[in-house]
Amino acid sequence: MAMRIVASRPDPAILGLPWDTPLEEWPDDIVVPLPRGLSRHVVRIVRLGSNVYAVKETNDAIAFREYRMLRDLQRLGLPAVVPQGVVTGREAEDGEELPAALLTRHLRFSLPYRSLFSRGMDVEHVPTLIDAIVVLLVRLHLAGFYWGDVSLSNVLFRRDAGALAAYLVDAETGELHETVGDRLREYDITVGCENIFAELMDLSASGAVKRPIDGFAIIGHLRERYDALWSELTGLEEFRADEMWRIERRVERLNDLGFDVDELDIVTDLDGDTVRIQPKVVDLGHHAREIQALTGMTVEDNQARRLLNDLNSYTAHHDLGREDRHLVASRWMHEVFEPIMAMIPPDATGKLEPAEIFHEILEHRWYLSEQAGHEVDIHETARDYIERFLTTRPDEAIAGQE
Repeated sequence: MAMRIVASRPDPAILGLPWDTPLEEWPDDIVVPLPRGLSRHVVRIVRLGSNVYAVKETNDAIAFREYRMLRDLQRLGLPAVVPQGVVTGREAEDGEELPAALLTRHLRFSLPYRSLFSRGMDVEHVPTLIDAIVVLLVRLHLAGFYWGDVSLSNVLFRRDAGALAAYLVDAETGELHETVGDRLREYDITVGCENIFAELMDLSASGAVKRPIDGFAIIGHLRERYDALWSELTGLEEFRADEMWRIERRVERLNDLGFDVDELDIVTDLDGDTVRIQPKVVDLGHHAREIQALTGMTVEDNQARRLLNDLNSYTAHHDLGREDRHLVASRWMHEVFEPIMAMIPPDATGKLEPAEIFHEILEHRWYLSEQAGHEVDIHETARDYIERFLTTRPDEAIAGQE
């Protein structure tokens, strides 16, 4: 049987991998010792030059289906790992047929949920983990994606200014629909509650957290947060005609949540006394899109919010409110952000994303300023934070990865 490789962006180095060897036997000089989540499949992380991939063994049909599904999610701009290719027709040296392999690009600065708890998270942070899952699930449902296997193990997490952002990594049970109806949404939530409850109980039993996890309270939190966010993003709102200000307020609330509104469906009754509005939400990323337009940086939405807040403070401090916002952002980058990033030692650049480092420096400045009784200079704060805290953190990225 001839080996076949289907790839979206061919990487010639893929051909050099030991495809005639079962994935679990791949040698240490190929496999990168990165944290991996629990999986029903054999999964390995490999580095090829400056590129890092996750390789998963499965059967041919599932590999191609998941590859195409991940490509569809990528085209829709949804938070999921990026598919690289599928390898089929593998044979061992003795002629034994080997499983197909799905390759996805490793998501930089991402961690499975268990690794988060080995790096400082504890019971009080579990709701933050659930909030990230809820936002991911709502975004997928809004885009017409039915997941079918919601769980912490099928997600990677990236830090997002003290919160977390969740990315889907396993789409083999997923389906794309025009819309995801109430029945399918409820099924996803029910499966998610069952899986996450079991995962949290296992985490608690393993001793990875210092105190027991109240699984029932967490599952209640998941349902409550999902229902509240779904209602805010899609719910019909009715008010009197003399309360038209509520239209702008609804849009502002959605923007505060990080979502942009594509259009509003506004209906009045025959007498014009009652107005009903229903938003059509585009997607999460309101602040991220704004900071990217101003600075060119691609960051998570909460990180973008922190950067924008600091940019606004800089604008007010230097009385630049009448200046072109893009020029002010360029000056802020040149005088504040870039000099701080330049302070980071080369061996510490893999600790956290630049935007997350900046967020932690802002948090650190708040503590230093409270102790000093006055606002401490941001550059002085950065030096103190880097020396005392950043250099002691474990790496969350692979040095040299692009």
